[in-house]
Amino acid sequence: MNKSEINKEIISWLKSFLFAAGIAFIFHTFIFTPVKVHGESMMPTFTDENRLVVSKLSKIQHFDIVVFDAPDSDEKYIKRVIGMPGDTIKVKNDVLYINGKKFDEPYLKANKEKIPGNATLTEDFTLKNYTGEYKVPAGKLFVMGDNRLYSNDSRIFGFIPMDSVIGEAKFQFYPLNQLGTHFK
Repeated sequence: MNKSEINKEIISWLKSFLFAAGIAFIFHTFIFTPVKVHGESMMPTFTDENRLVVSKLSKIQHFDIVVFDAPDSDEKYIKRVIGMPGDTIKVKNDVLYINGKKFDEPYLKANKEKIPGNATLTEDFTLKNYTGEYKVPAGKLFVMGDNRLYSNDSRIFGFIPMDSVIGEAKFQFYPLNQLGTHFK
């Protein structure tokens, strides 16, 4: 190979590398991003050190699992969306009511089975926002962890701005024995 052919080969490899890096940057910035779960607030759905892919393009709905910028620290939190703008939220005797309608929360079953006697996983509450109204404000979400006894969530830090949401958990890729979308 002469010097001209070597230069062409190097330029070809550089173009390929820059193209791949550009595509990876676009996907990571605008479409998908990997995240690592910290803590036990979403157990047993997710445990500490699980790794997920988060979609930045999802339309957020009730019961989606979202990753967002924590309002009370420099961390990222992962929680389940319970209340959307305009919703009323109430928990009574460990039963969730959204806009007066009773909702089953099958993702809480394993945690509820561990509670002794007449204790509850989620304490009774009726949502009140900062203006004294009983609805989730416009542009905000009410989120809770699945491990309700050990979750720092909207019951403590209040509503989260919708624009703080990084994305919705879509796919778990670590640990490998839990690969997939089993949490949906």
